[in-house]
Amino acid sequence: MRRRTFITLVGGAAVWPGAARAQPADHLRRIGVLLSATETDAEYPALLRAFVQELQVLGWFADRNVKIEVRWGEGNPQKTRALASELVTQGPDVIFAPGGASMGPLHEANRNIPVVFTIVPDPVAAGFVESLSRPGGNATGFTSFEYGIGGKWLGLLKEVAPKLSITVAL
Repeated sequence: MRRRTFITLVGGAAVWPGAARAQPADHLRRIGVLLSATETDAEYPALLRAFVQELQVLGWFADRNVKIEVRWGEGNPQKTRALASELVTQGPDVIFAPGGASMGPLHEANRNIPVVFTIVPDPVAAGFVESLSRPGGNATGFTSFEYGIGGKWLGLLKEVAPKLSITVAL
């Protein structure tokens, strides 16, 4: 191997990792957030603050390297549906949808932009994902509990209190 070729290859290999990671300083990632509640709701503003704080822990700072576009549906399903369409039209990099009331309209309006959901009771039954282990499509997230665990809870309860009887009224 000739000396110049060797130096060019080694120099290129040394510079390449930094160049691959470099992004334009003016490029802001955009996160859309669709909340079905109002800004005065007790739960959702706290949820939004926790979300922003966790982003900061991960190195994402509002208006520095990420722009967070929040939409409040104010408990109105029609407004939430319109805001979902608006967010999708604006084309953020990802959309955060806490709750089924936000996820439903986003699922109807969007099949391309990645959506991360939380607090959706049964995303498989709602048709948002194919399965929890392999969501498929553009949506992923987590739920507060999996319905199949209900039988295990009853088994544990019976183990802890064997004389307990449970009556279910239908």
